[in-house]
Amino acid sequence: MAPPSERVSALVSSMTVEEKIAQLCGVWLGFADGGVVAPEMDTTAEKPAAFSDVATHGIGQVTRVFGTKPVTPAQGLATLVGYQRWLRDHTRLKIGAVAHEECLTGLSAWTATTFPTPLAWAASFDPALTYDMAHAIGLTMTSLGVHQGLAPVLDVVADIRWGRVEETMGEDPYLVATLGKSYVEGLQSTGVVATLKHFVGYSASAAGRNLAPVHAGLRELEDVFLFPFEVGVLDAQVGSVLPAYVDIDCLPVHADRHLLTEILRDRWGFTGTVVADYFGIAFLFKEHGVATDLADAAAQSLLAGMDVELPSGDAFRDQQFAVLCHNPPLAQALDTAVTRVLSQKEVLGLLDLDAEIARLEHLLAHAPETLDPDNNRAIASQMAEESVILLDNHNVLPLADRPGLRIGVVGPNADRQSALFGCYSFINHVLMHNPTTESRIAAPTLLDAIRTEYPQALVTHAVGCPVRHQDRTGFAQAIKVAQEADLVIAVMGDQAGLFGRGTSGEGCDADSLDLPGVQSELLDALLDTGTPVVLVLITGRPYAIKSFAERAAATLQAFFPGEAGAAAIAGVIAGRINPSGHLPVSVPRTTGVLPYSYLHPPLGDAGSVSSVDNCPQYSFGHGLSYTSFGFTGFSVPDQAPTDGWIEVAVQATNTGPRDGHTLIQVYGRDPVASITRPLRQLLAYTRVFLEAGQSKLVTWRIPAARFGFHNRDMARVVEPGTVRIWLGWDCDHEATDVREVLLTGPDAPITNDTARLAEVIIT
Repeated sequence: MAPPSERVSALVSSMTVEEKIAQLCGVWLGFADGGVVAPEMDTTAEKPAAFSDVATHGIGQVTRVFGTKPVTPAQGLATLVGYQRWLRDHTRLKIGAVAHEECLTGLSAWTATTFPTPLAWAASFDPALTYDMAHAIGLTMTSLGVHQGLAPVLDVVADIRWGRVEETMGEDPYLVATLGKSYVEGLQSTGVVATLKHFVGYSASAAGRNLAPVHAGLRELEDVFLFPFEVGVLDAQVGSVLPAYVDIDCLPVHADRHLLTEILRDRWGFTGTVVADYFGIAFLFKEHGVATDLADAAAQSLLAGMDVELPSGDAFRDQQFAVLCHNPPLAQALDTAVTRVLSQKEVLGLLDLDAEIARLEHLLAHAPETLDPDNNRAIASQMAEESVILLDNHNVLPLADRPGLRIGVVGPNADRQSALFGCYSFINHVLMHNPTTESRIAAPTLLDAIRTEYPQALVTHAVGCPVRHQDRTGFAQAIKVAQEADLVIAVMGDQAGLFGRGTSGEGCDADSLDLPGVQSELLDALLDTGTPVVLVLITGRPYAIKSFAERAAATLQAFFPGEAGAAAIAGVIAGRINPSGHLPVSVPRTTGVLPYSYLHPPLGDAGSVSSVDNCPQYSFGHGLSYTSFGFTGFSVPDQAPTDGWIEVAVQATNTGPRDGHTLIQVYGRDPVASITRPLRQLLAYTRVFLEAGQSKLVTWRIPAARFGFHNRDMARVVEPGTVRIWLGWDCDHEATDVREVLLTGPDAPITNDTARLAEVIIT
């Protein structure tokens, strides 16, 4: 850690224990009369009546001024101005508070732009667009005086039954890492502190259950789950990290010094702040049972490397904890944490409260009515368009408009605005608890978008059934609509929610990959009518749809595509948009093969030694287009050093009738190594736009470290030997022949200075 400034050192040396502890605590006001939006918040959170009740000695952070209940930009800014003024006028040290918010699908605030969910960013395979989106989110946050955003999620999917799959960027750590890096850089380019979460292993919770124990092996933890965080810290220079709720091999992460200090700080040199997931420190006592009381939980977390307790100070403000902090080891840990917090506040301008208050007052004087400007909407639209995945098409799409065309739009997600949004959208996170409050963002439903896209057609509609309840009373009307149509668009899927109030989202885990409720029955009935059915899935996770996809005329997958998502889906159906999304997660044939990842070694593949075929219905990287592409001149070197680079090149050509994007996926395999290695792994990827008939040369410099792993001695190295490289249409279907490269030299250690990411040149 770099030495703190003289100003910070002087502050720390002048502070009382109570003032130091106050800088490590958050405060959350205004949630007591709202709905539950965090685990156990109704029984765990302190509920102060006023800011002054807990800020006598100062405060570290204020929690979700904009994201707790519907407030206008002016109301939220006025509240922040009031908090910072109080700290200036009523505390000895006059240190400002960090304001943090959720920002996973855009700032989670009333009227703010709602972008696609992270699984949709991943389907775009577009780091540049992810950067633009995060930059736009950051500008919105800075315009409201918000300093820190609790995003991105860098969990690597291990089991798609897990409710929070929608918040992730898929099952490949390299894809997660590269998109996560772009998000961090985009957000932090505006001055907002990004927060990597959930560090680490949360997505590997047993049986896909939220907050279940994690039984990941040490190498899997190091080589798969930690890699995106390593890139976020070392390459993106993130400012904050948030630990996972889970326990790994029986040790809760919020008390794990190996993870929070030895890896994060000692190995990677992280100098930012570690902020607790909501109530995560109290959970050491209340849920995990590794602490005798709240004070003990606070002490354990502080010694492990924690800096700030969010969303409030349930454990750190325990009176006995202040007594414990006079003990030398805890006193030293307290000083270290306070120094990190104040160093970050110094950069954010929060040690100069007069200037911060003046800034906020200026923002308040120019507060907008809504937070959904045209530029944000344009980015949300582009991300939605790039993320729609055409899984199957039996010469039905694109569907041209014509007079007299009869389109039946059926299904529970056809005409519901909330169906377009993820769990951490303001609509599904907060407004579901405020049903009389309008969303105040323009987000047409898919039914609206189909009617707009097909002005000459006769469009009819039936709900058919709800998302998750066993109500079949609408079947008859839906079947009638289908029978009278030339084509049916069946819009099925999820409703995002929290803790069982939805079918996807935090605490909304699944024990089956059948479509929720009676949707499968409805879909079977629609297919039985004989009318061609275009199946549209608007979901937070993949579902096992093998029997339906085989019978449907076409199948589209959209992962909660946001406020512009309906127009994007309708545009793909009509052909106005050439689909270019690709799967960031495999689509299994059945629930019984889970947990599944394409990154498995030979024994994880299907074979004669088991009666279970775990081959997916659609593989990682799969996605169709309305044009075709070809690759020629594929080249790799005969050999490369273990500590060097592998240059791979190919000429990509649009061989079809229309312009479009192709996703070029570079895969590799180390067939003989000191430990078992995946049969295939993504080494690099590039999204390329090609006009019809156009060709471009794409060249990658891929670090040999992409073949690295922890060997038998748990040393992270690149081993010499022959590796294989090829291009794939997806992870299971080769687009070129397989080439061999001899990695030469000794075992090459992978250090912080080793290149982790591929470079690409397109000419």
